[in-house]
Amino acid sequence: MAKTIDDSTLFLQMDDVVAIVLGGGRGSRLWPLTDERAKPAVPLVGRYRLIDIPLSNCLHSKLDRIFVLTQFNSGSLNRHITNAYKFDNFTRGFVEILAAEQTDSEGDNWYQGTADAIRKAIKHIRNVRAKHYVILAGDHLYRMDYRTMMATHLRENADITVAALPVTKQDAAGFGIMKVSNNGRIREFVEKPQKDDQLKELVFPREAFEKIGFSPARGRDYLGSMGVYAFKANLLMDMLTSNKEWNDFGQHVIPSSLKSHKVVAHPFMGYWEDIGTVRSYFDSSIALTGSKAPFELNDPTHTIYTNSRYLPGAQINGASITDSILCEGCRIEEATLKNAIVGIRTHIRKGVEIERSIIMGADYYEEHPRAKYPLGIGRDCKISGAIIDKNARIGKGVVIRGSKRLRDQTGEGWAIRDGVAIVLKNAVIPDGTVIG
Repeated sequence: MAKTIDDSTLFLQMDDVVAIVLGGGRGSRLWPLTDERAKPAVPLVGRYRLIDIPLSNCLHSKLDRIFVLTQFNSGSLNRHITNAYKFDNFTRGFVEILAAEQTDSEGDNWYQGTADAIRKAIKHIRNVRAKHYVILAGDHLYRMDYRTMMATHLRENADITVAALPVTKQDAAGFGIMKVSNNGRIREFVEKPQKDDQLKELVFPREAFEKIGFSPARGRDYLGSMGVYAFKANLLMDMLTSNKEWNDFGQHVIPSSLKSHKVVAHPFMGYWEDIGTVRSYFDSSIALTGSKAPFELNDPTHTIYTNSRYLPGAQINGASITDSILCEGCRIEEATLKNAIVGIRTHIRKGVEIERSIIMGADYYEEHPRAKYPLGIGRDCKISGAIIDKNARIGKGVVIRGSKRLRDQTGEGWAIRDGVAIVLKNAVIPDGTVIG
């Protein structure tokens, strides 16, 4: 029978846990938002970055020894982490960036997958003593106390624990889908099943959900992996060094471990979203502007941490604003906004109409604004279904309209991806331009 883990024991056990956040992917499905930045560095809700979500979850879980593995376009991600996450000299806490590197032992190849990224960083990670590793992605939106997963991991004396949530058939093709026995042990794991016959075999009965701790949800007939794992530390190190062909957790490590090791599921019923595409990023962000947002940004018990900035409050002059999020340092003149996110230092001028759009803001204020195209949104612009990336200069009378009917295309300083019209970072859009 599994040994019971009480709260006090678990609190002490967290000192034996190290977190590894995977932030090295190319992020091609999020292009052009990832054209000049790593995926975890993509701005979120005007003032955060995607990486702030797992890092904040870690800190609230008393998990303060954290490695972040980076690779593509990692400059802005590195700066953000360095500026935002600082610990005093009297704690063991750290957030350390491990960039992809060429070595004599590992060669000159970049990360070949999630597991390979950790394999290539083993010599750094193993220097920090740990009994368990929690492995996280840098591009998911959710709140989770990882101590609950560690409680499952320790109580079941599991070798590997996989956080899981119910998903629909439509979404199942993007997940690792698993079958779990009544005691929570994973018996089958298929990464991103695409064929109907595969999906049919992976349907999870409602009574089975109840037996492993879920409240069954209508239409969610599959059990999907969140990409959140707990491993016994020595086991993970041995697996990755002994099986050099295991490059990915979902494709190789988890499926190959089911027969030889105890792999269990940890149930999660909260909000979770994979910010993997432009459409998912856009829809998830806009959903947060409504009065019944599925994810609470202002939860006082679970603050989202980020870089501290010394900016003035938002200045609103005669604007009409409905169901929108305004960040510090922005200035809005006589404009109309509905379901909009207005990022830091944004300047929106008179006559502008913005609906269902994300304005990321600016990295700086201009001391001497350009006469023709200053930072921000020019007069009388009409913007809907769009993302305006940082430091953009939008001229007067510009019309930008996204639509799911639009095909993917690119232009001078703009692109349309997944039906969302995007103005690129640092782009200049001349007066009277029509996009969409």
